[in-house]
Amino acid sequence: MKKKKLALHWKIIIGLLLGVIWSMISASAGLSNFTAQWINPFGVIFIRLLKLIAIPLVLFSIITGVASLSDARKLGRMGGRTIGMYLATTAVAVAVGLLLANVINPGKKLTDADRTYNRIKYEVWAKQNQVDIRDGICESCKSENVFLLQKAQGDQGENTEVVKSKIEAAQKFKESGPLQVLVDFVPENIIGAMGNMSQMLQVIFFALLFGLALISLKPEVAKPAIEFCSSANEAFLKMVEMVMLWAPFFIFALTAGVFSQMAGDDLNALIELFMGLGVYMLTVVLGLMVVLFGVYPLILKQILKKKFGYKKFFQDLSPAQFLAFSSSSSAATLPVTLECVTENMKVSRSTADFVLPIGATMNMNGTSLYQAVATVFLAQMHGIDLNASQYVMITLTATLASVGSAAVPSAGLVMLVMVLSAIGLNPAWIAILFPVDRILDMSRTVINVSGDAAVAAAIDHWEQKE
Repeated sequence: MKKKKLALHWKIIIGLLLGVIWSMISASAGLSNFTAQWINPFGVIFIRLLKLIAIPLVLFSIITGVASLSDARKLGRMGGRTIGMYLATTAVAVAVGLLLANVINPGKKLTDADRTYNRIKYEVWAKQNQVDIRDGICESCKSENVFLLQKAQGDQGENTEVVKSKIEAAQKFKESGPLQVLVDFVPENIIGAMGNMSQMLQVIFFALLFGLALISLKPEVAKPAIEFCSSANEAFLKMVEMVMLWAPFFIFALTAGVFSQMAGDDLNALIELFMGLGVYMLTVVLGLMVVLFGVYPLILKQILKKKFGYKKFFQDLSPAQFLAFSSSSSAATLPVTLECVTENMKVSRSTADFVLPIGATMNMNGTSLYQAVATVFLAQMHGIDLNASQYVMITLTATLASVGSAAVPSAGLVMLVMVLSAIGLNPAWIAILFPVDRILDMSRTVINVSGDAAVAAAIDHWEQKE
């Protein structure tokens, strides 16, 4: 009898756990420099390989998917449903984040003295930047807080270069005009767009346009181009399979490098850091788990009815989920997500080729939930009472900003700057979240990728019924 091979997702889990264990050993034994120079590079190579495959795979998969649709109206119907589902699930994720943040109140775990001082610093900043304080409270006006006011006036400090770069990126996006998002969809040069992972939307636009052009041609004229794109698509999917043979080792190297970089040579410092922002982190993770284990299964159960298997969904998608956790990038995970959705979940290739690349770019459920929790947390720790209009603004800004966000690590921080600015809070507060952002970025990317797969399964079910 043949010995049963260990499934790929179990190998990836083992590699991930060994990476975490090694990072702890590395921190305790002072081997962080060895890890950075001799182990982490293999993780970097893995991400580069996936990014190398991702852009051409998106290009050829969408062209093939669109060309397989004989009717352009079917493309419009599928596109409308896809975008509608992504926006709806993102709005639900934001609502979950806001609800949990207001129930757990992570920002109110600070002492009253600390929150009062933080509030006065906020009032000083608001006055200097001519920002209206919307809750009508004025701690700096109280006579007993004169000393704290003087201290706060001299404690505004300078933003770090990282904070400045995030604020400048958000400001540039904000000032670009209402139709700039549409302008950014259209590439000036498709070769240049393919060389930049953040320009995935432009590649998608070109692929859609090219696919529509193929549909409109005579079959005998379009056939060679369609066959070439189909063959190229299969070749890139085979490249994914080849890379994934070494995925457990690469995941070990990637995880070891990430956690070792966070810990350095002092494991206790990392533990203290997590304890300081522990309640905030737990709130975000709890929200992500509610979406992953509650919202997505509920949606699929209602849409697919008896076709949905809760346990099977996570088994089928686990390789992509663990890779998403390790890489913090929906775009880098896309090749593996495509393979899991088509091979394991049995979603039709034409649907997956169309829905998943769009999701990798515009579906940021985990990121939007994190922004909702982070915004309420930062407001609470600065003694700010948000009103109903600000909560509505958080929901709208976090949902719409996700459309233009790059599917790369820490892009959510730029979006968070936009959310904070929209409701009159200090965008420089993102620096408070820097120390734990990477670990949360890894977690929320799992939700983003899982949401892509759930929507693809739902859209495919509707298309099959049609």
